Amino acid sequence: MGSLQDTRLSMLDLVAVREGGSVGDALAVAVRTARHAEALGFTRYWLAEHHNMPGIASSATAVLVGHIAGSTQRMRVGSGGVMLPNHAPLVVAEAFGTLAELYPGRIDLGLGRAPGTDPLTMRALRRGRVEHEDDFAHDVAELQRLLDEPEPGQRLVAVPGAGTRVPVWLLGSSLFSARLAAQRGLPYAFASHFAPRLLLPALELYRREFTPSPELERPYTVIGVPLVAAEDDAQAQLLASSLFQRVLGIVSGRRARLQPPRPGFIDQLDAQQRAVIADFLGAAVIGGTDTVRRGFAALHEATAADEFMLTCDVFDVDARLRALDIAAAALRA
Repeated sequence: MGSLQDTRLSMLDLVAVREGGSVGDALAVAVRTARHAEALGFTRYWLAEHHNMPGIASSATAVLVGHIAGSTQRMRVGSGGVMLPNHAPLVVAEAFGTLAELYPGRIDLGLGRAPGTDPLTMRALRRGRVEHEDDFAHDVAELQRLLDEPEPGQRLVAVPGAGTRVPVWLLGSSLFSARLAAQRGLPYAFASHFAPRLLLPALELYRREFTPSPELERPYTVIGVPLVAAEDDAQAQLLASSLFQRVLGIVSGRRARLQPPRPGFIDQLDAQQRAVIADFLGAAVIGGTDTVRRGFAALHEATAADEFMLTCDVFDVDARLRALDIAAAALRA
């Protein structure tokens, strides 16, 4: 097991649209954040596919991956993830194959099997297609084949895409994708930034059943970590009230733009609401530098994750960038 200092830092950006701001503002914040993360030495910067959500601007994920890659120099950029049931594998292979040709050696393709939206929007995206249990594994295999070198006589070829071998990751919040990633010898990212309950069983299953592949010799794990870091614990708790408001909006179906901090917000909630937030944010690290360092150490001890992928729902952009500074310093201390 590697040390905490060996753990890589990366970021997952939902491209939050802030209250009082526009989608254009959110996209500009994503670029600014990505450049800052790259300067701090972050390994990768992923964007997540969501649809029909007024507070999230990352629905056209491949477009945004290209925009962020074009605005940075070295850091890997990718999807965390593309929701594969919403798309034909050929279309995904062509899009990410194009990105791989534009930004060689820098593109990741993380795949999820959830819709990333509500049932009405899911039907609009899939246009009557009914998803079956075996479809995801079949589509992952087809997508890998399309990104590989074409075989002699292969009639369906992704152009661009064929031969790019864009690294494929499997994402999940249950045991299903952990087992599939292990079977196919792929790196695995667990969505503990919003569903931490099965984190440890999923990692254990993935490592136990992992089969080496041409893509990966040994298991590689990434865990999602909600981060709110500030100069001290009290300030971090204040900033985290934006995240708490978002969580309650998600679980109640009242999705909205990212809200500014509200002093005393958590104290105004009842026991059930606090329990919902605690369950959702079971892997969160919230606090000043020392608290963040202890939080990272506890996560690493429990999970032995190779990489922490941070989410950072901080309303003020400068405070968000400062939170990443604190996270980087805490991990290296």
